[in-house]
Amino acid sequence: MSSASTAYFTNVCIMNDIPEVIRTIPLNYYLFFSTALFCIGIIGVLIRRNAIIIFMCIELMLNSVNLLLTAFSSYRSDPNGQIFVFFIMAVAAAEVAVGLAIIVMIYRNVRTTDINILNKLKW
Repeated sequence: MSSASTAYFTNVCIMNDIPEVIRTIPLNYYLFFSTALFCIGIIGVLIRRNAIIIFMCIELMLNSVNLLLTAFSSYRSDPNGQIFVFFIMAVAAAEVAVGLAIIVMIYRNVRTTDINILNKLKW
């Protein structure tokens, strides 16, 4: 067998392992969508001054990475990526609990969630 026919056979076998539902949307659409979500999250972190909005933008970036890991895992028919996403979501849940507790404590002391006011914490 030549290398071209071997590559074709391997590609056909891999494409047959992917479920039909997943094959309807190309992988690069997931890549573009995840990149757009991640960029929106970065812009939100850099521009916004509200701690809760910044926290939501960080979660948006984390979810865009989870989406991409799940898409690659589905296209490769490998469950390891989806298992990794499960652990990332568990860590993100703990991060949300701790982060919101910190934001609530800051709000109780300062009565605002504006991060420009928080430079008083240095002194």
